Amino acid sequence: MKAFVTPTAALQGEINALSSKNYTTRYMLIGALAEGTSTILYPAHSEDSDAMRRCIRDLGAQLDENEHKMTITGFGRHPKHVKELNVGNAGAVLRFLMSVAAFCPEVTFINKYPDSLGKRPHSDLIQALQTMNVQVDHQDGRLPITIRGGNPKGGRIQVSGNVSSQYLSSLLFMTPLVEEDSEIEVLHDLKSKVVVGQTLEVIREAGIHLESSEDLMHYRIPGRQRYEPKQYIVQGDYPGSAAILAAAAVTNSDVRLLRLEENSKQGERAVVDVLQAMQVPLTHKDGVVHVKGNGRLKAGEFDGDHFTDGVLAMVAAAVFAEGTSRFYNVENLRYKECDRITDYLNELRKAGADVEERQSEIIVHGKPEGVEGGVEIDAHYDHRVIMALTVVGLRSKQGLVINDAHHVAKSYPQYFDHLQSIGARVELK
Repeated sequence: MKAFVTPTAALQGEINALSSKNYTTRYMLIGALAEGTSTILYPAHSEDSDAMRRCIRDLGAQLDENEHKMTITGFGRHPKHVKELNVGNAGAVLRFLMSVAAFCPEVTFINKYPDSLGKRPHSDLIQALQTMNVQVDHQDGRLPITIRGGNPKGGRIQVSGNVSSQYLSSLLFMTPLVEEDSEIEVLHDLKSKVVVGQTLEVIREAGIHLESSEDLMHYRIPGRQRYEPKQYIVQGDYPGSAAILAAAAVTNSDVRLLRLEENSKQGERAVVDVLQAMQVPLTHKDGVVHVKGNGRLKAGEFDGDHFTDGVLAMVAAAVFAEGTSRFYNVENLRYKECDRITDYLNELRKAGADVEERQSEIIVHGKPEGVEGGVEIDAHYDHRVIMALTVVGLRSKQGLVINDAHHVAKSYPQYFDHLQSIGARVELK
């Protein structure tokens, strides 16, 4: 599917933010790891959350769902023995379930996306699992991956955090269920610490006890614990909303986004602060972000590790800011669905943006007068790239055609519908 994005001067309206993909997948996982029935209110519907639905069903969880509520009867530490699991293109789902699969005799995670998830590395998690009495067959750390477990052992575990925090989160979900107590030490650096905070929040909501150091680099996890079946409420999603907010910021707008909690632990909540630093007129009160954009933005410098999944949308906003913006500490963007630095900036240049890259930085020389556009650009199978490029297209002089735009459904299936509802001129063919 192609998205034909036509320049749009003004946006106006109100949108209910979609439910958080990150919280939905985590609540679904702890529901599956509980013995008993849990309830999740307002679960997200996306390719990632659907991948978690599919896989935990295959592993023996019972799911019942209507539009706003899901019930899960879990399998605890005794998942059903399955030969294969298909996580689609969902990296977090793969990594979380690699540790859960350690309770099975043999599970192979198949490779359905060789040009996207199939290229992403998982070696750091594999090495940690191998120290826990789990055998892992892999292709230089990549899919397909076969887990041969059945009796994972706790103890002293080390895992690198300098590529992804998902490896650590995976181990934090699984280690409370093993027989032995565990200590986890994070080596090198830890990317996206705020996302680890979400994992800890969810685990503790389910009654699991663990100790974490203030810097989130060391953990003590008692074994032989059980996840408690409970009710969970999924909050609105900041990563997806970042692109809507960016679109409102670069146009003349009067746009309200609902269900975005001010005190959320989502790191991407920081995109509101980023836009305020860019002098975008907005307020954030009672769960509502209200943007009254005038298309005028000021450049700034931002630590992107605090809002990883919102960086591309904020870069799109910075394309039209006065001055030079710098987004630093973002190397982990290179290890996502695509290389979100090189691949994304190549597409921005096609559209007429003036951008530079370093190994862990994105530098944007703003063009308040706008960019030319008028070209066909590639999405690189990446939902965040699609959303961010749409923002650029709305403010371009000749619009943009985005190839493979259907991949936006990975996290935000309603993205184009929501944009159109507030006046964005986007046609899908």
